[in-house]
Amino acid sequence: MSVVETVLVFVAIPTAIYVAVALLTLPDRQSRAPRYRPGQPWDYPPVWWTANPAGLHGGPGAPATGAARRGTAKGGARGSW
Repeated sequence: MSVVETVLVFVAIPTAIYVAVALLTLPDRQSRAPRYRPGQPWDYPPVWWTANPAGLHGGPGAPATGAARRGTAKGGARGSW
């Protein structure tokens, strides 16, 4: 085995494999939407997320509102249970 063949087998081929994998995994910046940066105007509709979608519409687990909630609230940040 000559020096050229040794360099091809142990240097060129692994380098070509690493370069091919790197090119396949790098993100394509032109295909993505532009990123939001702080201070820019927000031109998108609001998206609300909840872990319990049924609780949004007044289902059995929905929180009480108005007078019913005012008298029963205990605890909180102060820990006055």
